[in-house]
Amino acid sequence: MQYLLSLLLSLSLLTSAYAATAEDWRKRSIYQIITDRYALPQGADPTACDPAKQTWCGGTWKTIKDNLDYIQNAGFTAIWISPVSQNYEGPRTPYGDPYHGYWIADATQLNSKFGTADDLKALSDELHSRGMYLMVDVVVNNVMALSTTPDLSTYMFKDQSQYHPYCPIDWGNTTSEQNCWLGDLNVTLPDVNTQDPGVVSAYSTWIKALVQEFNIDGLRIDAAKHVDMEFWPQFCGAAGVYCIGEVFDADAGQALQWQGKQSLDAILNYPMYNALVDAFTIPGSQNMSAVTTMIEQIKQKSSDPTLLGNFLEDQDVPRWASLSVDPQSLWNAMTFNFMSDGVPIVYYGQEQGFNGNADPMNREPLWPSKYANTTTYQLITKLNQLRNHLINTTDDWVTTQVQVLSETKEAIAFMKGDVITILTNIGSPPANVSIAAHTPFSNSASTTDILTCTQFAVGSNGSIEVEYSKGGRPVVLVPDDLLDNSGLCGHELATTVAGKSSQGAVTTSGASKAPLMNAFVAGLVLVISSLLVSAL
Repeated sequence: MQYLLSLLLSLSLLTSAYAATAEDWRKRSIYQIITDRYALPQGADPTACDPAKQTWCGGTWKTIKDNLDYIQNAGFTAIWISPVSQNYEGPRTPYGDPYHGYWIADATQLNSKFGTADDLKALSDELHSRGMYLMVDVVVNNVMALSTTPDLSTYMFKDQSQYHPYCPIDWGNTTSEQNCWLGDLNVTLPDVNTQDPGVVSAYSTWIKALVQEFNIDGLRIDAAKHVDMEFWPQFCGAAGVYCIGEVFDADAGQALQWQGKQSLDAILNYPMYNALVDAFTIPGSQNMSAVTTMIEQIKQKSSDPTLLGNFLEDQDVPRWASLSVDPQSLWNAMTFNFMSDGVPIVYYGQEQGFNGNADPMNREPLWPSKYANTTTYQLITKLNQLRNHLINTTDDWVTTQVQVLSETKEAIAFMKGDVITILTNIGSPPANVSIAAHTPFSNSASTTDILTCTQFAVGSNGSIEVEYSKGGRPVVLVPDDLLDNSGLCGHELATTVAGKSSQGAVTTSGASKAPLMNAFVAGLVLVISSLLVSAL
């Protein structure tokens, strides 16, 4: 019996032994969700949510679980949800209620507004049954209060020494940015002392338990640069999963110092986000060289550009449609994020053309869109389908870094692996403009633009040319032999094979095998439990 008990314990530990690594996450595409705003429970009033009111609208972990088809059908292989920890519970603040999940009270408790522990486990289980990953947002830099002298008894850390003394941030001073308080005097954000060994140990214990209990595959770290860099290796090491941090900085050198063994696996690519805004928004500076320059800077400064998080929208920046009046500008910039280096991230509602300018108006409810199959949704689906196919069928597409082939003030052509992407900032109206680029292709090569299923001829010396007499559409050229079994442009869709996920990510790594392994182990646990009962 002692042997059976030991085996049962060992098997129970195995279920959490497979963690999603950076290598696994670079093969994913992520749909970002504000939990309160994605989907309503049945019977709720679909007209009652006004983002200007800054209060709860009713989305939960269960309503996400019940509406995953919309995300999976677009080809996404992971979701990123709001922080799951308990938030401030009290009278309405000058900035509304904590519907967004970032006003942390006790990190060790769950946010009851979003559901129960069983609800969160059910969401995680459902994602894994679909071959998808769960990324959870976490806040460790601060808690939330309504004064500079809050009652600490309601927080995870209850001793004054576990917080930095109040001081307003002196922006540009790194010490001040890390030790002083975010927020303002209406809603303060007391800064946790992450240099305190006891705090570091407690946070490490908490995050390890959270990841294991809910089978979390990755963490998005809020306000990462406001915590001392030395904290992150121990915290993320305890978590044992991919960590991507928010480093809100347009400067590649400043931002990318937070990526690497000394800090985090990756950061959200704010430097490239700003370059894309400069290059593609209409009206705007339309400075295409900003993208080329940023590609080179990132190659020089990043420990691995293929791990960075690519995005055009999130809860802290304006919706693209509030910056740019032309949908082609969105489609070109979005195509860049899928076909260049990094992990593509789409903020919920981007596919529906939402146009909220800033917090709180960029946190709209999704349900009024009726989850429509918009042109942008269709584009995302096709880009995900190609990207997932390339990850499944090539050894190195996802890790091969982008090479810029050509750039003009109106367009850019770049190559990643054997795929060539040509983008423009001219917008929808036809223009007497073209871009040419030299490729490694032979003049007999057959390529297809997977967005229009148009054949493209390769000229002498591997030259290609795209002209915009019908408007500024993105072009993604793929050699025809790479499209076999892709399901794109008349090519048959491959059936799922052993070692490949139906969602498009290679599943030979431990992380992707985790759901199957856990199911196997769970079965063994049941058998051994039965034997124990019989023995007793």
